[in-house]
Amino acid sequence: MKKILIVGGVAGGATAAARLRRLSEEDEIILFERDEYISFANCGLPYYIGDVIKDRKKLLVQTVDGMSKRFNLDIRNFSEVVAIDPVAKTVEVKNHQTGKTYNESYDKLILSPGAKPIAPPIPGLSEAKNILTLRNIPDTDKIKAVVDSGKVRRAVVIGGGFIGVEMAENLQELGANVTLVEKMNQVLKPLDFEMAQLVHQEINANCVNLILGDGVDHFQKQGSEVVLESGRVLEADLVILAIGVVPDNMLAKQANLKCGLRGHIVTTQNYEVLSGVDESVYSDIFAIGDAIEVKDFVTKDQTAIPLAWPANRQGRVVADYINGKTIKNFGIQGTAVAKVFNKTIASTGNNAVQLDMKKIDYQIVMAHRANHAGYYPHATNIALKLLYDPKTLSILGAQAVGQEGTEKRIDVIASAMKMGATVLDLQDFELCYAPPFSSAKDPANILGYIAENIEDGVYKTVEWHEIDAIVEKGGFLLDVRSPVEVSAGAIKGSVNIELDSLRDRIAEIPISKDTPIYVTCQVGQRAYLAIRILKGNGFTNIYNLSGGYSTYRTAHYKLAELDFNIGACIVKKVDSDDGDVDQGGRGSDGEQGGTGNDVIKKKVDVTGLQCPGPLMATYDAIKSVESGDLVQIIATDFGFVSDIKSWCETNGHTLVSQETKGKSYISIIRKGSEGEACSLMPAISTQKNATLVVFSGELDKVLASMIIAQGAAAQGKNVTLFFTFWGLNALRKRDGKGRNKTFVEKMFGAMMPKGAGRLPLSMMNMLGAGPAMIKGIMKKKHVDDLDTMIKKAQNAGVRFIACTMSMDLMGIKEEELIDGIEYAGVGTYIASNENAGTTLFV
Repeated sequence: MKKILIVGGVAGGATAAARLRRLSEEDEIILFERDEYISFANCGLPYYIGDVIKDRKKLLVQTVDGMSKRFNLDIRNFSEVVAIDPVAKTVEVKNHQTGKTYNESYDKLILSPGAKPIAPPIPGLSEAKNILTLRNIPDTDKIKAVVDSGKVRRAVVIGGGFIGVEMAENLQELGANVTLVEKMNQVLKPLDFEMAQLVHQEINANCVNLILGDGVDHFQKQGSEVVLESGRVLEADLVILAIGVVPDNMLAKQANLKCGLRGHIVTTQNYEVLSGVDESVYSDIFAIGDAIEVKDFVTKDQTAIPLAWPANRQGRVVADYINGKTIKNFGIQGTAVAKVFNKTIASTGNNAVQLDMKKIDYQIVMAHRANHAGYYPHATNIALKLLYDPKTLSILGAQAVGQEGTEKRIDVIASAMKMGATVLDLQDFELCYAPPFSSAKDPANILGYIAENIEDGVYKTVEWHEIDAIVEKGGFLLDVRSPVEVSAGAIKGSVNIELDSLRDRIAEIPISKDTPIYVTCQVGQRAYLAIRILKGNGFTNIYNLSGGYSTYRTAHYKLAELDFNIGACIVKKVDSDDGDVDQGGRGSDGEQGGTGNDVIKKKVDVTGLQCPGPLMATYDAIKSVESGDLVQIIATDFGFVSDIKSWCETNGHTLVSQETKGKSYISIIRKGSEGEACSLMPAISTQKNATLVVFSGELDKVLASMIIAQGAAAQGKNVTLFFTFWGLNALRKRDGKGRNKTFVEKMFGAMMPKGAGRLPLSMMNMLGAGPAMIKGIMKKKHVDDLDTMIKKAQNAGVRFIACTMSMDLMGIKEEELIDGIEYAGVGTYIASNENAGTTLFV
């Protein structure tokens, strides 16, 4: 018979107590809990505050009486263990109801003290009357009482972790105007930035004001004003402080147990604690739960993961070990899931930020797939990101954001990791399939297929944060989406050749077949098909933009600035049972966006469709109605919310309002004025660009280019001059010298005219006499010389681009050219050429 003391209940301690009794009827088991409640649903607390969970009793997993009777335990709540004597094997206990203390001996001691909310010494915090934290039932009761008082009009949640985000959601659902403040540049640290951006969109879409990259400087007026580091002041009837937790290590420090750098208790593989003096093992003292360091399953480093599953598992295996069973401790993956309004966020293992910090090499796989068969109603998109070791192919981590079925895919990947499966093994996972639940190729399978393409050398990948710099430096980016998708937004500098016409138009690709070519579509699938065509036509150096334009667009999402004073919101909540918008609701720009007495002429339900489906359906609907008519589009793809705004602006239509109802996004569009065509390509009214390719290096032709450029700029055009081959000579400095030039480059440069003042005429050059005569006439007629024209054009906003490919061929270096010009390739020129009303080749 053993006497076993357990310090702390909830997930770890209560689980250990129950398991100990199941393994032995003879042992004496005493559980100490300093608060009233020994076992409660910690993760359910925000949902009770938000009235999702109505009955408070359902939060109580076990009561003192119920658990004591069922498991024959001695449970002492309101009893805090305040000291441990590892040598004498006793603990000192304080009864908070009587104030008395006493000692209790033990054979085995299990520490499960948990963690506590961080409450930093922010000025004004101690004087505040409305700032609360959430960790246990008493905290919940305090917050619930404030919320139920009906006096919370404005709430500020500080901290974008799981608790902070869940509290923001539940307070907003109760009708409060909520602002969520996070000092980092994203919420939910387990996600990488581009995945977190999906969450940022969802938070904004549900009328929560999100402030990132700004912390709290101080509180004033007894907490009713939150002053941020930026100087911004937020009014608050309630403030929830949710900036994280720290281990409750008071007992460990008192007993001089070894703790890690962040204060977590260090344990052996069997969860035994160590002496802080000589690191000897206390074989009769164990520690579990949020207070301890754990081994990272992926990297084998020490870390801390305050989640329910590890605490429960540790409580069980420690009970097993005490009763003589051999236990296995493989480490913790940190598999987690959260609900944020209509989105499910799940992750396992390490993310890219963590791997970068640990200097671990990885390959990224991105996929956007429907959660079930697209032809079955209400399919929604799941964005998935997986990271694997390119040498061993072992899975290092994964993240997913979507709706139904999102956590299922992360569960599959987490299981694969635990069993040692490689990323390629995902292809062969035989998962459940029926149209309401999945597709014949599950999203988890798709990740394996993409990885196989990478490992087989079909293509390399480029990430969303790399592509802009590549294009700016002249890289060729091919967008194989349809024109209607491109009209709703594209990467600057990309060239659009639709997939279905690529074979016929492949000659339009202006680069050699061994030059890097970067391919994108909406999510990567059509880009893969295009890559196969390109490879079949001899291209050898091909990159697929990971996650496609969808990931790129999401990563560049700009937070909405919500003004609660006027009720503006990017998407207004709709409570009506039908799909119609509320009359008089405000649109995404803060202006009045209701339909008034207008009648919606056409309603289109594109729920379940993924891009470009919703855009194509919108195009067909707009085409079928009269100018001035209203069309309502109901979609479940959040990307459509931003896509449709860009599409309307490009095509001359009006986005009247955007609303959200449940898991659907509702857009109202007014067809453009009479005479404006609904076209897949931009309307004439948007053609404000003018572009000129300056190929010639002859004085009269460059003069003509400058005159036309200045005239177009004077008419309000956005003018771009693209200098290529001989035209580059007009931009050369008279005294410019290039560094590190070869002999051939120097000879070639010496044979070309150096600068605008030395250009020859196309006709009647007469060994330089012709240009001199023209310059004399220009001076007499008070016409600016070419150098002056160039400067005036630059001052007028004309964009000068030097073709980097031509510079390389001709041996011209950047230091040889005049100031104020850009260096780029044909992709950048093509981007400026889009929507151009004037295009000339000189």
